[in-house]
Amino acid sequence: MKVAILGTGMVGQALAAKLSEVGQDVMIGTRNAEETMSRTAPGMFGNPPFRVWKEQHPPVSLGTYSQAAVHGEVVLNATSGSASLDALRLAGEANLNGKILIDISNPLDFSKGMPPSLTVCNTDSLAEQIQRALPQVRVVKTLNTVNAMVMVNPQLVAGGDHHLFISGNDAGAKAKVVELLKSWFGWQHIIDLGDIKTARGSEMVLPLWISLMGALKTPMFNFKVTQ
Repeated sequence: MKVAILGTGMVGQALAAKLSEVGQDVMIGTRNAEETMSRTAPGMFGNPPFRVWKEQHPPVSLGTYSQAAVHGEVVLNATSGSASLDALRLAGEANLNGKILIDISNPLDFSKGMPPSLTVCNTDSLAEQIQRALPQVRVVKTLNTVNAMVMVNPQLVAGGDHHLFISGNDAGAKAKVVELLKSWFGWQHIIDLGDIKTARGSEMVLPLWISLMGALKTPMFNFKVTQ
């Protein structure tokens, strides 16, 4: 399958590496491919510059947001929440229409330092904003409540015995994404929260997730729902 990943950060790199490993044809999209490859500074979390990662993963191609959107049969939005709407605008509505867009972004605002606040919550969500901006795109919210390493290898935590959440208006798109999450990454337990409005809840989990990361001194954890 041809897969587009928008965003060259730690999340985009983790997703691209895993998807390429399991045989998918992956293109990463960025605002300016030449500028991205010219960077020499480490990433936000101390990871190597993108060009170093790219040299280690030659099968993964790099293009603009628009080129990646054309390439992908399925598109994953791994841009930061504050940049997502602009990145998707640059990707091009016509290039995305009719496709499944897996939205992994979170509306975190780090402008006042840590802990971050949310740019949108309670009565709206970033996923809903994306769906309103792209009404013909099949937006599915998922993977946004776990660390990048756990996203692509859930067995790292409790042998995979924990839960992922999914939200979206299109039942067929959600069913396809559940299938992909299981086959690509090995997710076992996925809870369908309902329509895209339920993404408000999963996005508002992030302040708690960040507090837990600080308390546990590790990002390698997840939530398990029991009855």
